Amino acid sequence: MANINGRENTSLNGEPVVKRPREGVPQEHPLRTPKEPQNKVTVVLGAQWGDEGKGKVVDLLAMDADIVCRCQGGNNAGHTVVVDSVEYDFHLLPSGVLNKKAISFIGNGVVIHLPGLFEEAEKNLRKGKEFLLKVLSNTRVLIDSLVCPPVVFNFHQAVDGIQEQQRQQQEGKNLGTTKKGIGPAYSSKAARNGLRVCDLVSDFKVFEEKFRMLAEHFRTMYPNLNVDIDSELKQLKEYTERLRPLVTDGVYFMHKALTGPSKKILVEGANAALLDIDFGTYPFVTSSNCTVGGVCTGLGVPPSYVGRVYGVVKAYTTRVGVGAFPTEQDNETGNLLQSRGREFGVTTGRRRRCGWLDLILVRYAHMVNGFSAIALTKLDILDTLPEIKVAVAYKINGQPLPSFPANMDVLTQVKVEYETLPGWCCSTETARSFEELPVQAQNYIRFIEDFLQVPGL
Repeated sequence: MANINGRENTSLNGEPVVKRPREGVPQEHPLRTPKEPQNKVTVVLGAQWGDEGKGKVVDLLAMDADIVCRCQGGNNAGHTVVVDSVEYDFHLLPSGVLNKKAISFIGNGVVIHLPGLFEEAEKNLRKGKEFLLKVLSNTRVLIDSLVCPPVVFNFHQAVDGIQEQQRQQQEGKNLGTTKKGIGPAYSSKAARNGLRVCDLVSDFKVFEEKFRMLAEHFRTMYPNLNVDIDSELKQLKEYTERLRPLVTDGVYFMHKALTGPSKKILVEGANAALLDIDFGTYPFVTSSNCTVGGVCTGLGVPPSYVGRVYGVVKAYTTRVGVGAFPTEQDNETGNLLQSRGREFGVTTGRRRRCGWLDLILVRYAHMVNGFSAIALTKLDILDTLPEIKVAVAYKINGQPLPSFPANMDVLTQVKVEYETLPGWCCSTETARSFEELPVQAQNYIRFIEDFLQVPGL
């Protein structure tokens, strides 16, 4: 054998190298081809500022799912599902829990307020679904115990309220948080002094010591923090026995599901792309990754196991709380959308701001998530409008912006260019296929698909 200098290869002592075959290994073999995943997760994500109707889409897809997962967020977001004319509100439990055959899995990326979790199950139970009685007493709901979701405590929620009050006093504006303790809980996680589900279900004496230290940490930061530590510890201890049977090794559970026999695995995103802590309209965002990357980090799923990603798009735009909103209609049109769409937050009951569909914003969400298809919701809310506007470009100082601006000061100043499309002025509520829609409604959908270069679901 010749080396790069054309001389025979030699060993370190100058002797010729003797290449010996290894036992049991063929001398020549083709490069091994990586094994294709047996199963891939299907992901449903919000493509705007939330409240797009993800719960309805998840409910439809969850009908034949084997596993339905939550990967991020907490009880700061809400999904509403209607079954047999009864509304069920979900904040921590995956909406797929209504499928009796599916396992609901809460991954490590979720922050869990335990009183909220159990109250949610019991509240929905009272609405008539008897099988929900066993939801939190058997293995139909599983919680990751290896990487472990962080726990949201009552003092996290109290701190959330104090921080909002301080922002209002210092800057004259707040972030509009739900005050559910989500931000402070994720902050504890990042500061590495947070407590997780696995801490709670292990040695309770050790947990109690850490809990008191964490509470004291926040008391030092916020002297006016007023919470009953002993009462909360007593409540947490009571939850421990109910919680222990539910926890499982999440990484192993997901790996087994992905590589084992054929399964349909659905991931239900909370919040939405423009509320993502990294890619959203910062600082008016949530504290987790609501985009497709959060699926991998919040469940322990390798990127190659992510299959179809569906972006849920409301036929107009809404936003809760403060922050830039280029297409907002603070007028009769906005009031009409708010009234017809019954736009009130599931978690807070706050009135949502309403405006025209912003395709610049949705296209940006597609760039980040790579949507396989979009699910358009609440088209019927536009039924009475003779004309419908759609945002197709932003300008600043008369110059077109090539992309969605990262600077929120810029976003508040953009001038929006609209395309005006004819309305259909008739009901679409009974349509069950694309072909049954009025021609103008079909054209509205085609316009969205063509602009985004993404097909409808």
